[in-house]
Amino acid sequence: MPASVIPNAESLRHLREHAKAGTVSWRRKLMYWSGAAMVGLVAVAFARLADTAAHARTALLHINPWLMLLVTPSGLALSTWLTRTWFRGAQGSGIPQAIACMHLHDMTIVDKVLALRIALAKICLTCLGLLSGASIGREGPTVQVGASIMHTVGRLAGLTDVTKQRALIKAGGAAGVAAAFNTPLAGIVFGIEELAHSFEQRTSGTMLTCVVISGVTAIALVGNYTYFGHTYSAVPVGASWLAVVVCGVLGGVSGGTFSALLVRISRGIPGAFGQFVSLRPILFAALCGLALAILGLLSGGMTYGTGYTQARDIIMGSDQYPVSFFLFKLLATLVSYCSGIPGGLFAPSLSVGAGMGGWIAHFLPHTTPGAVVLLGTVAYFAAVTQSPLTATVIVMEMCDNQQITLALLASAFLAFGVSRALCSHALYGALAVRFLRSAAPKQKPQKLTTATDTHKN
Repeated sequence: MPASVIPNAESLRHLREHAKAGTVSWRRKLMYWSGAAMVGLVAVAFARLADTAAHARTALLHINPWLMLLVTPSGLALSTWLTRTWFRGAQGSGIPQAIACMHLHDMTIVDKVLALRIALAKICLTCLGLLSGASIGREGPTVQVGASIMHTVGRLAGLTDVTKQRALIKAGGAAGVAAAFNTPLAGIVFGIEELAHSFEQRTSGTMLTCVVISGVTAIALVGNYTYFGHTYSAVPVGASWLAVVVCGVLGGVSGGTFSALLVRISRGIPGAFGQFVSLRPILFAALCGLALAILGLLSGGMTYGTGYTQARDIIMGSDQYPVSFFLFKLLATLVSYCSGIPGGLFAPSLSVGAGMGGWIAHFLPHTTPGAVVLLGTVAYFAAVTQSPLTATVIVMEMCDNQQITLALLASAFLAFGVSRALCSHALYGALAVRFLRSAAPKQKPQKLTTATDTHKN
């Protein structure tokens, strides 16, 4: 062999280093993929635990509905005590925590907020809230759980680059949405619209891979189901599009008002009542529970839990609910969130929107009732979250209906515009800023920029 092609010591060293780097890279990828599969597995287990809690609550209601006057206040008080004493960082939806952790410079705080013990507590306390009758959902908490799993995987893989750590957090959150709703496209759009805050992170292939793997895992365990079944409603161009305008405006007003109230309350309640809330949070949670139990008794139990059953019935046209349903459900969701217990807003917001759409459908005979319900659902949801693309894709995928995509988009963006006029700050972004200030008071507050901010330009 010619001497020119015989590898010298320097060449061999480069080859060994290249092989070692490739081995490390593939090992990390396998760990990331395993983490994404774990997100799907945990999301499915979370959903089943939540269903079990809901069934237990239904059994209590069958025994005696008045039992909730004891169960709901005590359950919310216990959840608040556990959250404030042992599991700080588990309160609220979970989406603001995930957003805040992508902006924190101190990774030790991120490690605490996205610790697996906090994720486990988030699951258990959310199920406790559902058992107690709180109007909360599991989808928002699944975002924090997914972010926690992927963040932990990054730590185990020895990842030290902050940008890559944040990309994993975003990927875990997006994978959580995809697995919770069985809506992979919605998971991707959610990661871009709500969680991403830089071009590099928006175009990261890590998020796409994690969404696909977690989604496949969930499908393998529970089948390729649709969250609300299949609908075939359409909104032909013409008089039917009046429903787009009506739902967009009313959804924007109600959802924007709801968001504005939550943002204002998150900044602190003024006066003596605000002092009472800050000094007696557990007692305040119990009083919120009492209010929820009274709302439940007045509504015949319709305001308890996620509202999934009611939303599905309204969307599929299998049952009728009075106009008071969506008003009571909106109020119950507001009270539940103000109590400070762990729990999300996604499912209750979809339920409120469906109830609103079902009411509007009575006044719009030129449009298919099922289509009006979907328009009301997407409008209210888009107004609350101020994420119109995510709202559209979620509703479209959950009902397996692409026929009304344009109408859904139009209603969602109209509601988003109305909501922006009433609430200038996106709900999750505002709550994330509040969480940043409480978790890292020495860190200078910064504007949380997401893809949503570009919609107003």
